[in-house]
Amino acid sequence: MTATTVESSATRRTNGGAAMGALAMGGFAIGTTEFATMGLLPQMADTFGISIPTAGHAISLYALGVVVGAPLIAGLAAKLPRKGLLIGLTIALALGNGLSAVAPNTALLMTARFVAGLPHGAFFGIAAVVATTLVPPERRGTAVARIMVGLTLANLIGVPVVTAAGQQIGWRVAYFGVTVIALATALAVARWLPRVPAPRDAGIGAELRAFRRPQVWFALVTGMIGFGGMFAVYSYISPLTTEVTGLSSSAVPWVLAVFGLGMTIGATVGGRFVDWSVMGTVFGAMSAVTVVLVVFALTATSPVMAFGTVFLLGLVSQVLASALQVRLMDASPDAPSLASSSNHSALNIANGAGAWLGGLAIGAGWGYTSTAWVGVALSLAGLAVAGLSVLVDHRRAPLTPR
Repeated sequence: MTATTVESSATRRTNGGAAMGALAMGGFAIGTTEFATMGLLPQMADTFGISIPTAGHAISLYALGVVVGAPLIAGLAAKLPRKGLLIGLTIALALGNGLSAVAPNTALLMTARFVAGLPHGAFFGIAAVVATTLVPPERRGTAVARIMVGLTLANLIGVPVVTAAGQQIGWRVAYFGVTVIALATALAVARWLPRVPAPRDAGIGAELRAFRRPQVWFALVTGMIGFGGMFAVYSYISPLTTEVTGLSSSAVPWVLAVFGLGMTIGATVGGRFVDWSVMGTVFGAMSAVTVVLVVFALTATSPVMAFGTVFLLGLVSQVLASALQVRLMDASPDAPSLASSSNHSALNIANGAGAWLGGLAIGAGWGYTSTAWVGVALSLAGLAVAGLSVLVDHRRAPLTPR
């Protein structure tokens, strides 16, 4: 390592707090736009005269935008300086949400939600890689978790606030608010993030080599399937609160805030678990998600239990998200940007699939609590894939230098 490199690393770490705060602000904007839609589905359905499951397609199309945008942007922009790329992604986020706020009909709203999702995964994936350059290597799990704090604070503060405002003023105000936050993030990143060049041998070919590794695919599929369990329930949290638990619509922002509090605590403690054992955290968190969903399905009619299980669901889901992020970065150390960004593609496939499968269960007449049982099935399937990945890794270990 040259003296220049050491000096650069020291400078980055000195200004790391402000830089990670700027990146976390972007996570706040993304988390708000992603999850606020779920709390405003009834209002959106009323505006356009459609059913709640049909309005839920806005969630699925946003998720599709993430799935498409994350690997596409990360691959094509592999040679670009990281700071400029992150600024561009936040501006794109502002554009997609501005279009969502002014959409005059369902078709244009769905298109705008797809556009808003495009920068999501690339932003988080690249921000996570950049964050690990701001701390010592042994604290990479903590660094990734700190970036995700913005997402958790969105669920604690941003989503409840814009949901309440959307119920009182109109759902469009939520997307206007995110537009402003995204533009503020662009300014903060420009001010505080140090220059981070692209890796010397970066290129789409180098990044795509990550997908030759079986463990990258195992990690992605684990997220695609296993994380769908949480989204199967959370996508319909508004009608679950009013139709099953029996609370008024004014309680929905409070339920969302409790979920966000759980996520915030999960981000705070999750990084430490990941620093200790990445795969141990994956197994532990996904098992906990399964248990919490079972309890939710059996006790959702009780307001006290509903609030408690929603809190726990947010906590263990966020621990799982941090673990999967670091697992992908570890599985592809020489091409981390595309692998890291693809994690968010995987999680948003889970988002779209969870919302879709939950909607199918509701549409079949099985009731809103059936979404929790859908979630249990998805979580168990994710655990099976994670277990298979460990089995394959152990069988390959004697032939693979470490």
